[in-house]
Amino acid sequence: MKENKYQAGGGIVINKGNILILMRPKRNEIRLPKGHIDLGESAQEAALREVEEESGLSGLEIVANLGTQVVEFDFKGYHFNRTEYFYLMELSSDSTEGQPEDQFEPRWVSTDEALELLTYEPEKEWVRRAMPYINKT
Repeated sequence: MKENKYQAGGGIVINKGNILILMRPKRNEIRLPKGHIDLGESAQEAALREVEEESGLSGLEIVANLGTQVVEFDFKGYHFNRTEYFYLMELSSDSTEGQPEDQFEPRWVSTDEALELLTYEPEKEWVRRAMPYINKT
């Protein structure tokens, strides 16, 4: 099996105690926004860019570093080894809502709903890591 090793940046976006999740109907998935870190890009830059591209939200502020985790899985004949860097983000005073990527439908849900709805366990772990920060707001 071929190996695909890469890094990704993503975010837990909070607003009024709710978390942004992305419905992905064509794959029957519910995800958090994240994606590949491009050459020359920091994990923070990638996280902000990916959240904006996938959700349509701009003007986000990083308020905490949630750390890293390594996620491994097999898909279509490849073994993936992805190091994820996640950040807690919130809307700023100049945030705007644009057009999300076609494959995603953004939704705001409570932390409990996010833990119930998210498709993959590693993404639920990001929500758990964010909860102490969310509970302070």
